[in-house]
Amino acid sequence: MACPPPRRTLGFTLIEVMITVAIVGILAAIALPSYFSYIERSKLIDGTAKLADFRAQMEKYFLDYRTYQNAGACGVPVPTAGTSDAFELSCTASTATTYTVTATGRPAYGMSASFVYTVNQANEKTSAGPTGWTAGSNCWAIRKDGSCQ
Repeated sequence: MACPPPRRTLGFTLIEVMITVAIVGILAAIALPSYFSYIERSKLIDGTAKLADFRAQMEKYFLDYRTYQNAGACGVPVPTAGTSDAFELSCTASTATTYTVTATGRPAYGMSASFVYTVNQANEKTSAGPTGWTAGSNCWAIRKDGSCQ
């Protein structure tokens, strides 16, 4: 009587699956923080772009009316933050020749309220971020190390 031929084993062994899971876990541990940092920086740039746009509108208003104020408030109405906006703008017109525009992070939309960026009529910029962020010198910091836009 002849022995049956050996059966071919199909599939993966437990150790092969465990090695694959470990490799995927290591890659995820490296990639996810970088991805979230990239998303955060893109939201920061969106906020600073809105500040720059609002400042340009205020300067245009000043050229037309020779004042930054309209009934004690900023001459240009502050746009309301949409459902996808990570920053909320506010404007303070201290005098007819000065103003300050502030962008503050909205936690409900993925941005810490610790992120506060400002610009005034002299184009003086300030930035503040959460613990671990370095504020840039007269600029809007878009990276933890204080790198500016």
